[in-house]
Amino acid sequence: MKTIAFFNNKGGVGKTSLVYHIAWMFKEMGVRVIAADLDPQANLTSMFLSEDHLEELWNSTEKTVYSAISPLTRGLGDISQAHIEEADTSIGLVAGDLSLSVIEDQFSNAWPASADGDERAFRIMSAFYRVIVRAGRDFDADVALIDVGPNLGAINRSALIASDHVIVPLGPDLFSLQGLRNVGPRLREWRKAWSERLGKAPADMRSELPEGRMQPEGYILMRHSVRLDRPVLSYQRWIERMPQAYHEKVLGERDVADIRIDDDDACLAQLKDYRSLMPMAQEARKPMFFLRPGDGAIGGHQTAVVSCYRDFRALAEKIADRCGLAT
Repeated sequence: MKTIAFFNNKGGVGKTSLVYHIAWMFKEMGVRVIAADLDPQANLTSMFLSEDHLEELWNSTEKTVYSAISPLTRGLGDISQAHIEEADTSIGLVAGDLSLSVIEDQFSNAWPASADGDERAFRIMSAFYRVIVRAGRDFDADVALIDVGPNLGAINRSALIASDHVIVPLGPDLFSLQGLRNVGPRLREWRKAWSERLGKAPADMRSELPEGRMQPEGYILMRHSVRLDRPVLSYQRWIERMPQAYHEKVLGERDVADIRIDDDDACLAQLKDYRSLMPMAQEARKPMFFLRPGDGAIGGHQTAVVSCYRDFRALAEKIADRCGLAT
């Protein structure tokens, strides 16, 4: 099973909506998906589940990613089996939980302890990975899509260590550009440090630990407005700077000043802002590209639905190709 994390050090770019839509498009392509919500805000979970269902889930003691790792963080044993919410016959959800935020310190403390070969520290650092792998095995999943919060904290470090591949969603603004500049060096730092730690892990548990590849597979430009099929000028100035920042800061390349986004192989997609479709999709509790006239998508809206489907299909196929995922 492939594990793909979607991450940037900048919120509000539509990352969670992206993960949600890619999960549904993969399902459309015949791929079985685990959607793992490792963001303490649990927004991905709220996209899949109604508020009533979500309240019932959080009132339970054993149905979120937090409940799966809590025996370990409470010192009562190791991780337990993750509950899988069946969002669809081909999409299983490992539900998020706001309670993750209260155990951030444990992940923070485990990082230096793992450098000393401490077994419990390795169990904590690999907890998300092992929960996702078990869920994927139980669901017979081909891929796990991992949604994480927009920060460089200890929980995200552990979540990203669980990923084989990393995709960076970007908005057309200064804040996304700066977030991109922060992401690259931190991914390289974590990758190197985790590789060094693996050599110090107890021999009998090394097979349970993630490789921590965190291989950058590209970036996606999200939510830019267009006029006559071109980004508006207020966005264009930032869009033009994204390729250089990605190649320099994330890939560590040099002499990349002349790369244009339209020619950049690292740019997986430039997605428009489907503003009129998103409220309808939220009301209908379905992806934008599955909206029908009965959901209110009539006239020009239906044309936008067709365009949205085409854009996400092309993106999902490109992600599958980059990550070696059979479809």
